[in-house]
Amino acid sequence: MSRLLPALLGLLVLVAGCGVGRDAAGGGPGQDFQFVAPGGQVRITYDPPESRQTITDLRGESLLREGTQVGIGDFPDTVRVINIWGSWCGPCRTEAPELQAVAEAAMGKAVVLGIDVRDDRQAALDFVTDRGITYDSIYDAPGRTLARLDGYPRNVVPSTIVLDRDSRVAAVFLVPVGSSDLLPLITRLAAEPRAGSSR
Repeated sequence: MSRLLPALLGLLVLVAGCGVGRDAAGGGPGQDFQFVAPGGQVRITYDPPESRQTITDLRGESLLREGTQVGIGDFPDTVRVINIWGSWCGPCRTEAPELQAVAEAAMGKAVVLGIDVRDDRQAALDFVTDRGITYDSIYDAPGRTLARLDGYPRNVVPSTIVLDRDSRVAAVFLVPVGSSDLLPLITRLAAEPRAGSSR
């Protein structure tokens, strides 16, 4: 058993990217988001729309504009792709250009917003400059922003949360994502009627 435990822990790290986290029980529809990963899934969708839970405004200091604030509330009535990353994270180096492609291809339907965690500001700025990343990030070295997401696995980096136009969580990816994962999802979410809409 003592030999099996390190192997199992190693496998968990590989599955989660740069870290591992925990699952949490969920609340009901309409409540603030409480993370749930049924059966340990790493690609989770929350449907139908009425079952989704809301994220209240996540906000913090802008990475690209020091001294100013940026948050999901700055982009109302649009799909939001929230990506948790760090310049120190190997899989993030492959993922970032894919997210930039999503930001460009989905312009007008969705925005990408990063949350840069456990990072040095200059290293993070060099990372985005070297890769031509133009979407902004919340610079959150201590990871306080994620503490507002009940039960969310804060140590899983990279990970991505996709919000529908009503700020409800529609999908969570606890693995690196690409444009092929996100663009069809964005198209579907952008076409959904707003909550309470007669359309």
